[in-house]
Amino acid sequence: MHTVWKGSISFGLVNIPVKLHTATENKDIKLRQLHKECHTPINYQKVCSGCNKEVQSEDIVKAYEYSKNKFVVLDEEELEKLKKENEDKAVEIIDFVKLEEIDPIYFERSYFMAPDSGGAKAYSLLRKALIESGKIGVAKIMIRSKEQLAVVRVYKETLIMETIHFPDEVRSAGDVPNIPSEPLVVQKELDTALMLVDQLTTTFEPEKYTDDYRTALMELIEEKKAGNHTVTTTEKQPAAPSNVTDLMSALQASLDKTKKKKPIPRKQTARTKTS
Repeated sequence: MHTVWKGSISFGLVNIPVKLHTATENKDIKLRQLHKECHTPINYQKVCSGCNKEVQSEDIVKAYEYSKNKFVVLDEEELEKLKKENEDKAVEIIDFVKLEEIDPIYFERSYFMAPDSGGAKAYSLLRKALIESGKIGVAKIMIRSKEQLAVVRVYKETLIMETIHFPDEVRSAGDVPNIPSEPLVVQKELDTALMLVDQLTTTFEPEKYTDDYRTALMELIEEKKAGNHTVTTTEKQPAAPSNVTDLMSALQASLDKTKKKKPIPRKQTARTKTS
């Protein structure tokens, strides 16, 4: 597994060198966009909205828009310094809580935690402590230039870290429009609904749930491949902008015109230099 973060995590005086590995993967089928006429892939360019020119990565700076069209420009060095200061800190478990106390809306992304060199014993100690106590750890960590709140828990003999949203990142349920007030529920309807819930109640087995759309899409793709319903194309290099060509033509024409008008220099008799 690819390591996405390397550092250490501590609880109390116990320090554990660890590596993080992404625990989940997105299996969405990615479709490219082609030009309908010639089936050439569509490219996207970064273009300045002010001067309408394509911009290279080295010509881009980062900024914060504090009001409409007003920005604070941040140097890459300043951002790197802040990032370095926070990444250098060991991740400390701040609190221990019960998993059921955290609503699932807070959970964001999962990472497997593996012990780094010399960390196996402390890793096992934390894992055992979490199992015996029935608790999970709450910590902070810096990942990809963003400070994250996270929980550490046990998952199938492995410690797993799950980033969770800060409270101010979760929108208020009270702002959701058109939520009806609780109407009078007819007891007979409620009894029927509860009976249906009871009939559909089972043990959660994740393996039995599959992505039917992804499966059907892949079957369609394979069917088209087998029937030779395919197209082949070559991505062409973008042509030089027309303004560059026009500029070169203009320069060459100007040069030719200058040559015609320039008078032929007369031969001058060399003068003897006297001392």
